[in-house]
Amino acid sequence: MGKDTIADILTYIRNADMNRKGTVQIPFTNITENTVKILLREGFIENIRKQKENDKYFLVLTLQYRRNRKKGPYPIFLNIKRISTPGLRIYSNYKQIPRILGGMGTVILSTSRGIITDREARLERIGGEVLCYIW
Repeated sequence: MGKDTIADILTYIRNADMNRKGTVQIPFTNITENTVKILLREGFIENIRKQKENDKYFLVLTLQYRRNRKKGPYPIFLNIKRISTPGLRIYSNYKQIPRILGGMGTVILSTSRGIITDREARLERIGGEVLCYIW
């Protein structure tokens, strides 16, 4: 795991989705936990559980799948894009938060009230750092 924990967890999830893995194990941090909870609420992840191995905590994520009668289960292809990086922070006020696919996608923001989605930020009228886009 590198210095950019959010990019690392998004890469773990993206790689597991491309390889049709059912579960992903990612290192536990508070930022990781809050970001994954948003993914669970938005329906991109089916389940989260906390696991301890050798005095280290991990989050085990179960990815969301749909069933196709002909080919068996296949994943919902997640499109995840990291926006703000440690070298280039991107901030936005609540009026200028981008809408992904006309509001069908999700923008995850880091605000003064924690990590929240674009819809919640617009309702609370707060801006923050744009972490990633998910659609």
